[in-house]
Amino acid sequence: MDISTQKTQAPPPTPQPSVGEQKRAARGATRPGDRIFLGLSRGSGILLLVIMAAIAVFLSYRASLAISKDHGNFLTTFEWNTGLQQPVFGIAVLAFGTIVSSIVAMLLAVPIAVAIALFLTHYAPRKLSGPIAYVIDLLAAVPSIVYGLWGALILVPHMNGLFSWLNDYLGWTGIFSWEEGAPRSMLTVGILLAIMILPIITNVSREVFRQVPQMHEEAALALGATRWEVIRMSVLPFGRSGVISASMLGLGRALGETIAVATVLSPSFDIQASLLDPGGGTFAQNIASKFSEATEFGRDALIASGLVLFVITLLVNGAARMIIARRKEYSGANA
Repeated sequence: MDISTQKTQAPPPTPQPSVGEQKRAARGATRPGDRIFLGLSRGSGILLLVIMAAIAVFLSYRASLAISKDHGNFLTTFEWNTGLQQPVFGIAVLAFGTIVSSIVAMLLAVPIAVAIALFLTHYAPRKLSGPIAYVIDLLAAVPSIVYGLWGALILVPHMNGLFSWLNDYLGWTGIFSWEEGAPRSMLTVGILLAIMILPIITNVSREVFRQVPQMHEEAALALGATRWEVIRMSVLPFGRSGVISASMLGLGRALGETIAVATVLSPSFDIQASLLDPGGGTFAQNIASKFSEATEFGRDALIASGLVLFVITLLVNGAARMIIARRKEYSGANA
């Protein structure tokens, strides 16, 4: 038989799955165990949303009761006096103090935490990185009251030298001018918060940097890159989203820290232009210091301030999610 006349036979058609099988495969739940796990995970997500909605409704309801009887502007009043017949209270000082102390903490903690994470993952030998990482893990588990006591007994008495130096060289800016008062100021609070959130940011960043694909680093080294160039071109772009997430976790703790701030700060309802002058306040510190002796109306007013802190936290986390989404091409999920 002539080979050129032979007909090429097509392979038999592949059987197509039924519509029901396609739907089950798309849902990813073809077995009873998969369906149970899918239901549990979906229910957990819905339960979380319900809890968040319940918290928001509770805070909004109690806040509306207090704000409706406020004889001052809740957003701009520099006073907190809920015991009067015509109560006057506002969150201007609390919002300013919360935001400023958190910004100071982030400016101090994030660069140091990223540097420590890079040192542990790319520079330190294993015999040294293990103990350091263990100590950092222990720092993350220290209670807030311990940090507060350390700050009040050790940190505050030793801040005079730093404050004098800042006043001598940077006092002309007004932000770092000091009038020889007690160093229980927003800068002291920011330093204490930076120490508290440092372990959280370091631990998360360290784990993110460990996930960098080895072939990325080897390829950069093969092209003649130095150790720092490898970190700058391969490690930092890969871990950028993780570092942002770690920073937001630390910021969440800084925004809501209570006991440590109340122990270190000398609260007053004044906004100081200098970070070194005593005074100011934060939402969490004000709630902790006034809640036990507040009347029912006073507690509603404190809950109203808690609602503002709740909204600020949601906005911060939403902004972080937007930043991560814009830079998702650099994240490890797309590597």
